[in-house]
Amino acid sequence: MKKTLLRFFSPVVGLWLLPSCSTMAADFNLVGSEMSRILRENHYAKLEFNDDLSQIILDDFIGDLDPSRLYFEAGDIAKFQKKYGTQLDDLIMSRGSMAAATEVYEVYRQRVTERISTVQSLLKTADFSFDKKESIQRDREEAAWPKNAAEASNLWRLQLKDALLAETLRREEIARRAKDQGKADPLKDQPSAKEKISLRYERFLKTIETADEQDISNYFLSAVARAHDPHSEYFSDRELKQFRVGIQNRLVGIGALLRAEDDGATKIEGIVNNGPADRQGELRLKDRVIGVDSKNNGQWIDIMFMPLDKVVEKIRGKDGVPVALKVEPADGAPGETKIIVIKREEVTMKDELTTAEIISYGQGADAMKVGVIKLPSFYFDPQDENIRVSRDLELILDRLKKEKVDGLAIDLRGNGGGSLEEVRRITGFFVGKGPVVQIRMTTGRVESLRSPFRKPLYDGPIVIMTDKGSASASEILAGALQDYNRAVIVGESSTFGKGTVQQPVEIARFMSPLDDRDLAGAVKLTIQKFYRVAGSSTQKKGVIPDIVLPSVRDALEVGEKYADHALPHDRIAPARDLKPLHREKLFLSTLKKKSAARVAKSQDFKYVIEDTKRLDQQMKENSISLKIDERRDEISENNKRRKQRNAERIERFAKIAEKDLKEFEMHRLTLDDVKAKELPKVDLEGDKERHMRRAKDDIADLDDTPEWPSGLDAVKRESLSILRDLIKATGSGKVAEAGE
Repeated sequence: MKKTLLRFFSPVVGLWLLPSCSTMAADFNLVGSEMSRILRENHYAKLEFNDDLSQIILDDFIGDLDPSRLYFEAGDIAKFQKKYGTQLDDLIMSRGSMAAATEVYEVYRQRVTERISTVQSLLKTADFSFDKKESIQRDREEAAWPKNAAEASNLWRLQLKDALLAETLRREEIARRAKDQGKADPLKDQPSAKEKISLRYERFLKTIETADEQDISNYFLSAVARAHDPHSEYFSDRELKQFRVGIQNRLVGIGALLRAEDDGATKIEGIVNNGPADRQGELRLKDRVIGVDSKNNGQWIDIMFMPLDKVVEKIRGKDGVPVALKVEPADGAPGETKIIVIKREEVTMKDELTTAEIISYGQGADAMKVGVIKLPSFYFDPQDENIRVSRDLELILDRLKKEKVDGLAIDLRGNGGGSLEEVRRITGFFVGKGPVVQIRMTTGRVESLRSPFRKPLYDGPIVIMTDKGSASASEILAGALQDYNRAVIVGESSTFGKGTVQQPVEIARFMSPLDDRDLAGAVKLTIQKFYRVAGSSTQKKGVIPDIVLPSVRDALEVGEKYADHALPHDRIAPARDLKPLHREKLFLSTLKKKSAARVAKSQDFKYVIEDTKRLDQQMKENSISLKIDERRDEISENNKRRKQRNAERIERFAKIAEKDLKEFEMHRLTLDDVKAKELPKVDLEGDKERHMRRAKDDIADLDDTPEWPSGLDAVKRESLSILRDLIKATGSGKVAEAGE
């Protein structure tokens, strides 16, 4: 379900308010009322809590619970609409909404129980055959609700049939690949397909059955917030803690990556090198955790079938306090368990920190050196100014300048955003003095945020890599450097298109000290819109690259413009003292022409274009066959295509890898390396587990798709070619002086 995510990657640009201290359990009716007041008075859209908003909240709440319209029946929806369609606004403001939310959730819980009972009964008694001409919809978001229990049962028969067919074919394919590669079938000792599906639904049912008042309020209040726009959100207390982890890039725990198993256990998927669990030494990859004693005081909690976010909450805690785990060892006998006690410590997620590579091309007069910076997010810690992405990037940039790079490629792909202050500083690294972004308040007043630097820290050629996962703060940086004609933007058809600023506000701060306010959580609300210095909002539209590369995601509905209740795109006047560089000095016409020629010849981009057309057709058809022969034919066709591509790639990649060895060297630059006398060479295999050891995935190991030569995927390789073209075109490696 949407609200059980372990880690938040939603694009957030905002400020942080320090936590309040509270000691009593929250009254969520009061929490909802206070949250509605905060939204009415402070949200950018200034929406009234009226009948129209009530309808939106109800629709969103129901849609969040049952997005594929598989559980509720048409009669349930009609009942909810009649009773609450125009009443939720009044109930929220009068502190009476939780009864309505609970009633809707209890019907949902009942329907889930009924549907899964149907599933379990069918798994035991039905004789599934896959030779009948039947199909299901690929996407049911706009489908009609089942009219009654009988229609729902037939719908679930088809859903279950699809699940069994998919699992059966998955096992066939894995067994076939294992045989072809001379490996053991990794699923040979697994439960049957029916048992696997049964366990999957059992785990889901346990999640629904064990939902408490905090969970229900979480689902409902999130619908209230997101009725205002897609990025306004209610955070439960546990989500608030996880949100802090996301923006600070550190946590207090044992330093292990967890995964929920279908049979109810929680598996150890990764162990942070030199973290608490690693140093303690007993916990092993693939161990299964079945119980947690959060304070190591004998108070054990059975975590079987517990949602993963709640398991994480039990394991994390205060620095220095030990936690006990009841573990089934990966190499133990069936039924064997052991107790492992680990003292919690602060863990920094180094995989999410800023890193770079230095690529040195050629020798002598043809020599060229470029830096490639990866910015995973615009992280910061409001309580520790030493933990911030701008500080880390400044260290990386300083070393890159000492290495005398001729140009930079900055990779913002998948960067969902972060701190407004951090992106303001980082933009200043490359433009020096001047405005970097414009902010419009709810009052309509526009403020221009300026760079804190008089001169840029780096003034050489820059290419920015973006995709549809580049959002919020990433769009501020890419948009500003584009408006200043400071960089060439390369990537998918647009960035995400999030042009709004959020602020997390702890609701307990607005409640009386006499109120029950512990676990009240927070509301992250949209308080501003940001605009590029040239005047355009990135809202919905995003940043359009100067050079667009083919992408399969162009066939998918990815981005703000597809989100419900998204604020509109608009424009304001350009920043008054914007002084862009001369655009002709980016040589875009030449760069585009050269890039287009390479892309036209690129077999990898040809594959992307083919896949995009095929995916687009599938999305339009919106139908999945339940006939096994048709599905096998489809798999056979996919396998034939995959084998042909792999054979072609193996031969071509070998030639590229050999050419790469002659043309360039790659060195790694992390925060641990910035003061090293000599930078280490990139080790594609070794670097994968530099910060965390991960469990071997026997199924993933059957993927015989060749890895990108030198670790450079098609987009990154083309972006580097564009950067090299730009360096050559600018001659000295310097961009033009500012225009008048």
